[in-house]
Amino acid sequence: MRILTLAIAAMLAGVGAAQAQLSPASPYSGLEHRTIKSLSDGQIADLRAGRGMGLALAAELNGYPGPVHVLELADRLGLSEDQRSRMQELHAAMKAETVPLGERLIVQEMDLDQQFARKSVTPVRLQAATAEIGATQGALRLAHLRYHLSTLDVLTPGQVRLYGELRGYGGPGGGQHGHKGHH
Repeated sequence: MRILTLAIAAMLAGVGAAQAQLSPASPYSGLEHRTIKSLSDGQIADLRAGRGMGLALAAELNGYPGPVHVLELADRLGLSEDQRSRMQELHAAMKAETVPLGERLIVQEMDLDQQFARKSVTPVRLQAATAEIGATQGALRLAHLRYHLSTLDVLTPGQVRLYGELRGYGGPGGGQHGHKGHH
């Protein structure tokens, strides 16, 4: 009887070990090796380049084109030289504003990460760090959204509609907006 009990225990231990090997790893597995745990290399590159990272989707998907994508579609939208020049100015101004904000966010996230890594985080420091990160994220999003809004001052309503079509946006709101009477 004792041998049978030991055999069953050994078998159950083997089944448990096999199940542990088959269990999926945490979705965060491997992220512990990142330089900044909360940001991927791609996100860091996007922040450093001033890319939108989806921060302006509320504008983009409701008929407010972004400067980068307008420039990418310039020929198909039939932009005049003046429009192209103004769009390039908007894009340059957007980058001049968003790149420093992205760099600030990277530094803030690195600081927070290091506080946890060094086990030096306190409730007061955590509150301050996350408030600063939130303010920077808000400023970054505002900047991207503001340039989508400014783009409407450059394009005709027909170009805005065509932009939506070229980007594949259909359905309600995809090409509609209420800014300055453009419809």
